[in-house]
Amino acid sequence: MSRAILYIITMAVVTYLIRMLPFTLMRKKIKSRFFRSLMYYIPYTVLAAMTIPAIFRSTGSLPAALAGTAAAFLTGWLDLPLIAVALAAAGAAFAAGFIV
Repeated sequence: MSRAILYIITMAVVTYLIRMLPFTLMRKKIKSRFFRSLMYYIPYTVLAAMTIPAIFRSTGSLPAALAGTAAAFLTGWLDLPLIAVALAAAGAAFAAGFIV
């Protein structure tokens, strides 16, 4: 069997186990407020942990990345739609790239 097929099978088994184990191990409703809130915020935490480093490496310029991040936070704080936040962040990073 080729190594690529072995890697794909291994990845599929690991991914399946990660998704299946919570359903089989936790059959009752979770009553702990702490654990429920922890499970609620895990997707946001993982998304932030993957996104924040990518933001600061994406432009190759720290000032441009900071300008884009500031624009995203500001427009997000103003409750603008996601497309407006993305366009403002990209535009600010692009403009800051010319200035710096």
